[in-house]
Amino acid sequence: MNDVLRIETDIVKVLRNTYDPEIPVNVYDLGLIYEINVDDNCNVYLKMTLTAPNCPMADELLNDITVSIKDVKGVNDFKLDLVFDPPWDKDMMTEEAKLELGFL
Repeated sequence: MNDVLRIETDIVKVLRNTYDPEIPVNVYDLGLIYEINVDDNCNVYLKMTLTAPNCPMADELLNDITVSIKDVKGVNDFKLDLVFDPPWDKDMMTEEAKLELGFL
């Protein structure tokens, strides 16, 4: 497995172990992650959203994600873009997340 693919895989693992403090589901399965891009120099770009623009735990959550991804072996640099377009809705969740939250 090349470095870029390994780093992407490790980032998904990190995101699957990062939980929205107000919802008992990880940020990846919640559908908050819109894009993960690792370039040939192992620089990571992550585009994500929040369940609500006024999320009171946003700073803590974004800090946790930033620290965790920077700790992934091989990551050279990290940039996170927080976006609200398209707005998040429950249809972005995985089937597993919907089941966990009682939407199925």
